[in-house]
Amino acid sequence: MIAVTFALPEESSEFLRLLRDRTGSERNGVRIVRGTVEDRMIEVLHTGVGEKICEQRIGKFLQDQQFDLLISTGFAGALNDELEVGDLLLAKNFSTIDLNDRASLLLSFPIHMAELLTVSALIDSSDERNRIARVSGAAAVDMETEFIARACAEHGVPLLSLRAITDTPRQAFPAPAKILFDMERQRTDYRQLSLYVLKNPASLWRLVRFGIRVAHARKALTETIVHLVRNL
Repeated sequence: MIAVTFALPEESSEFLRLLRDRTGSERNGVRIVRGTVEDRMIEVLHTGVGEKICEQRIGKFLQDQQFDLLISTGFAGALNDELEVGDLLLAKNFSTIDLNDRASLLLSFPIHMAELLTVSALIDSSDERNRIARVSGAAAVDMETEFIARACAEHGVPLLSLRAITDTPRQAFPAPAKILFDMERQRTDYRQLSLYVLKNPASLWRLVRFGIRVAHARKALTETIVHLVRNL
């Protein structure tokens, strides 16, 4: 059985539509979606965004379960302009499967192999991205993979970390991070976002373009995950 984790349903929606015999259930207090890709049994978990909720959910998800592989996936922000929106990044510092053995499989898609950094907050400053890149040597950031990798190590589950780029220093967020996502509620507060757009009408077009970029990244990510699941 293969486990696939996303932070949020916005990241997984296209992949879930491709699952056959899809069912939802609850185990150890966390919601799980189960289905198949061809003859592969898949379990999908939404970890939530950030350390606290991710650690809770991934710990419960892996408790007393045996998986052949866990694919930690979703969106990430680039720290440099070498990565573009829609690019795929395989985090070599978190992935524990032998990537050399999978080289021919991975080369089927234009995947960048680089280091991923897990951070505690969304970063909407290009200067801050550049600073973090210099200090860490990472190519991109997310908010969950470190905690997923820790849980996988504790439970002896092989990990493949794959992310799709949705924003870069040149193509940053269309609005302040706190407007785009409410960490406490684990969702976008659309009332707050609407008020922001009313006060900043020019942001509407930026939001539309961001939505198009996210859809492009989600499509590339979904195609790659399905390819990996079928061939690993």
